Amino acid sequence: MSKTYYTRDHEYLIVEGETAIVGITDYAQEQLGDVVFVELPEIGKKVTKGGEAAVVESVKAASEVYAPLDGEVVEVNTAIADDPSLVNQDAAGKGWFVKLRIADAKALDGLMDEAAYTAYLATLG
Repeated sequence: MSKTYYTRDHEYLIVEGETAIVGITDYAQEQLGDVVFVELPEIGKKVTKGGEAAVVESVKAASEVYAPLDGEVVEVNTAIADDPSLVNQDAAGKGWFVKLRIADAKALDGLMDEAAYTAYLATLG
């Protein structure tokens, strides 16, 4: 069974065992506008919480996708490199960026669940 977590930087993690699928939330892709380019990391790259995990560029801006926790990249979504618009079309589905092997599951305790993230979005007005 998977569980979804969120960060204040608008990344989501879908945790399945020791692996987390990481992407940007619908809110983030709406703020970016049309995504035109995605730069993904190499498989095997070690990422640290708050560090760059990927780069996304839109017609409005270029932004980093931050690693929500420490881990190792075990898979990247080459489909979004070929067709960046997938991020806009299905951010929480086909538009994911990377899969990470989670270094320390305790790091999940500092992340928000869906209810907390929804409440956080309401404060951004």
